[in-house]
Amino acid sequence: MLEPAVRPQTGLAPRRSRVLFSPWSRLSLLVCLLAGAGAVVVAYEPHRLLAGGDWPPQVGGAGAVVLFGVAYGLCTAAFVPRPVLNLASGALFGTQAGLAAAVAGTVLGAGIAFALGRALGRDALRPLLRGRWAEAADGQLSRHGFRSTLAIRLFPGVPFAAANYGAAISRMGYAPFLLGTGLGCVPNTAAYVVAGSQAAAPTSPAFLLSAGFIVVSVAAGAVVAWRKRHRLRSVPAS
Repeated sequence: MLEPAVRPQTGLAPRRSRVLFSPWSRLSLLVCLLAGAGAVVVAYEPHRLLAGGDWPPQVGGAGAVVLFGVAYGLCTAAFVPRPVLNLASGALFGTQAGLAAAVAGTVLGAGIAFALGRALGRDALRPLLRGRWAEAADGQLSRHGFRSTLAIRLFPGVPFAAANYGAAISRMGYAPFLLGTGLGCVPNTAAYVVAGSQAAAPTSPAFLLSAGFIVVSVAAGAVVAWRKRHRLRSVPAS
């Protein structure tokens, strides 16, 4: 006796499921999440809480450093500027502990943004990568993930959030992205942390050296970004 053929599901529920998990629906969810995070930052200004001299009132020692690192990562994923958090980290914990908290928070925030962009935005945005410059940039990130991320973090010419979500759209893996972020962010982050730890003595050699390094790194980042932009524009279309 022949068994009846199984008919494909054509009801309302499967159609809703396809729409719900479609690339553009996931991208819309990502936009809503980022807009909500930005609204929270504007409304509550969490960076002011992190920069408060008595934060956190109930936790001390290593626990406070760890808690700050987690809060730092969440704040960077919500578009709080890293320089403000780096200065606060140095002011609260000093150079060594402050640098550890800031670097850990940087990697955590980059990982959160990268994961969100990869899971919710990549499928919808990759087909839109057209044009010579966009294809060249995507190829550079995809083929040389660690080296490209390291250069972006060493020479801060690209906004932190833009670099995170741009890398998520490319074919770069998690490991080279996070490793390049962790290593590349150290020099610039250390300069801000030292400046924050020495904010009470703005004429001290440590503060002046860190401030000078920040100025030089910003200028170098602008030059590198300008040269890289022209090099990518000169790449012939494939």
